[in-house]
Amino acid sequence: MDRIWKPNVTVAALIERDGQFLLVEEETESGLRFNQPAGHLDEGESLVTACAREALEETGWHFQPRSLVGVYQWRRPQGDITYLRFAFAGDLGEHEVDRKLDEGIVRAVWMTPAEIAATRERHRSPLILQCVEDWLAGRRYPLDLIRHYD
Repeated sequence: MDRIWKPNVTVAALIERDGQFLLVEEETESGLRFNQPAGHLDEGESLVTACAREALEETGWHFQPRSLVGVYQWRRPQGDITYLRFAFAGDLGEHEVDRKLDEGIVRAVWMTPAEIAATRERHRSPLILQCVEDWLAGRRYPLDLIRHYD
C-alpha cells in the first residue's frame, strides 16, 4: 500500500510590541535556532486556539489572535517534511513570569526586524523573516476567513 502524504499543520504567533517581535530561541537538531512562538495543531483544536496555546507554552505570554497574516507552505531542504503554517497577529496579554516554558525552549526574546534579518542564518526556517515582512507590509486578514467546525 502506498504511503499517504500529509503536511504538518503548524501555527505561529506574530507578536509585536514597540517595534520589536517576540521570538523564541529553541534547541533543534541543527543547534540553537530562532522561531516565532509556533507549534503543531493538536487533534480537535482550532487554528486560533492552537496559536494562543503555543504562544503561552513557549513564551509565558498570553496572546489572542485577531487576524491572519498568511498561510505558508514550506518543504524542508531535507525533503522529508512539508509544513503548512498559519501565522496570526493579535493582542499581547499578561506575562506569566514564573511559567515553565516548553521543553527545548531556551528563552523568549524581543527582536527588531533588523535584528531578525541579521540572524537569518539561525532561523528555524525562511518563514520567520517572511512572516515578519508580511506583517510589516500590512497583511492582515479577518479571522472569519477560517471556519472551524466541531
